[in-house]
Amino acid sequence: MASTSETGNAKNVANFQDLVAFVTAYGVTYNPSKSALKLPQLTALNTAAQATLADVITKNTAFNNKVNERVLAFSNLKPLATRLMSALQTTDASAQKIVDAKTFNKKIQGVRATPLAAGGVPDPNAPAPTTISTSQLSYDQQIQHFAGIIAVLQSETSYTPNETELKIVTLTAKQADLTAKNNAVSTAYAIISNSRIARDTTLYGKDTGLFDIASEIKKYVKSVFGASSPQFAQVKGIEFSKKKK
Repeated sequence: MASTSETGNAKNVANFQDLVAFVTAYGVTYNPSKSALKLPQLTALNTAAQATLADVITKNTAFNNKVNERVLAFSNLKPLATRLMSALQTTDASAQKIVDAKTFNKKIQGVRATPLAAGGVPDPNAPAPTTISTSQLSYDQQIQHFAGIIAVLQSETSYTPNETELKIVTLTAKQADLTAKNNAVSTAYAIISNSRIARDTTLYGKDTGLFDIASEIKKYVKSVFGASSPQFAQVKGIEFSKKKK
């Protein structure tokens, strides 16, 4: 479902298209001296605004796809870590080495050696939040904890499982894949963030954005046709909402 802000952006662009259609229909009577209010510039702004909306949708879809790919890649990490603990305990590993591995596993499972006073650790499989920082940190930590388990297993010469999915070479490949998918989310987030900035500049940039230009168009129509004119009545009710801070 589109957010309220995204819906507001789309409504502003749609209303601007209606506004441009009205003033275009006025023909030669609509003849402002200010360059930004002339029809070619309005048409260009209208086209740019629609393009920025479409770009945000495309970039946001790409971001969501990367988030879903990451969720899938991490989905089996907890059960895999549990299996690795059982596998390590069937080797000649020392008690301390097993404790070290269990410490990393507890962090992957979301259990701290010293419980939190309140609350808990972030769920690495939760949907990505509006800001990426907390979620990204959680996934970064999961990768590091998994790397810690791998390091312990690599240090144990008696750890030589026959199961392919438990072999060191498979685990290191898994770690590399998790890292790649986590980094891909960061990259996609930066791209969608920049796309939103470009959209907001086009729609809400001071003096040059769609919001301010729409206000000036209405003032010009009022000055040409008069406050009680049917022409001004056509455009004055076309609403534009300012971006919420």
